[in-house]
Amino acid sequence: MRVVLLRRSKQLVLVLLSVFGLWLGVIVMNGKLPSHHVSLVFNQKTDDSFPANAGTEKYLPEKSITTLETEQTQRKKLAKEVCTLSQKKPNLDSVIKDRVLLDHIIVDEEHRLLYCYVPKVACTNWKRLLMVLMGKANTTNPLAIVADDSHRLNVFRRLDNYTGEEIRYRLDHFMKFMFIRHPFERLVSAFRNKFGQNSSSADYFRSRYGRQIIKQYRTNASEESLSRGHDVTFREFVQYIIDPRTVARANFNEHWRPMVDLCLPCTIQYNVIGKYESLMDDAWLVLEKANLNQKVSFPRSDRPSSTNSLVEEYTKHLTREELLHLYHIYEMDFRLFDYHSPGFD
Repeated sequence: MRVVLLRRSKQLVLVLLSVFGLWLGVIVMNGKLPSHHVSLVFNQKTDDSFPANAGTEKYLPEKSITTLETEQTQRKKLAKEVCTLSQKKPNLDSVIKDRVLLDHIIVDEEHRLLYCYVPKVACTNWKRLLMVLMGKANTTNPLAIVADDSHRLNVFRRLDNYTGEEIRYRLDHFMKFMFIRHPFERLVSAFRNKFGQNSSSADYFRSRYGRQIIKQYRTNASEESLSRGHDVTFREFVQYIIDPRTVARANFNEHWRPMVDLCLPCTIQYNVIGKYESLMDDAWLVLEKANLNQKVSFPRSDRPSSTNSLVEEYTKHLTREELLHLYHIYEMDFRLFDYHSPGFD
């Protein structure tokens, strides 16, 4: 009798253990672990959703910081020399009085940064990065932010929103930086982006500018071209820019307005003037000087720009006279930032 009872007890224990094992398995599958295990699972999920290095892999320049600082000293020295010789050098009082001139300078109060953005010079990625820094995005990966979201009007506060006294304080105490690009390369990039791509932005530019350009500079234009503005040529675009009737640069769209008019480097002394050609190195320097390299990294693009190789292909269709006129529109950009013009150097 005792033997039978012992056998049945062992069987019961095995059954109970089996049931308990099945129950525990169901709980694990449904994520209903005790609270201290829940936090571990949640944290792992969070890490998978926002990997620390997604789009923000740490970049280290091959050049030393001393070399990068020396390059900055040379750039700023040249800019100062050209500005000194220039007749067009607005003083700060007149700039503050006409605050609209400061509408391209983004203010980051927490990190004490002033960034003057120049369209077609990596400004989308800089805006994305600032959104992450300023807590304006629910991601730590700048490249996860939709480009259009970074360009919305109310995302950032601009320097023109401040009083004169507040503007002076920030110009004196915040770190100021801008990025530049070869003027003709930037112009080709703007043309290709705003007139050649299939996007809502390009549709707007073709309607707003394309139709007008074709009407003014194309003889015997078709009805379709006049109504859609979809097939503007680069030469027609240049003719529009150099036309005395439209050469009032302050009225240029920001995508082809000269960089000196957007950022006023003869009035504002920038701490860093970065170049598109050395984008990653100069972006690293900005973040290093702002003590932010441990928090964020400037995102690297998977597709390097090929615009530089296309500049001569586009400008070769211009006459020498047109090329000279175009150079004069952007002459201060060329001289101030040490660029050379193709075709007649």
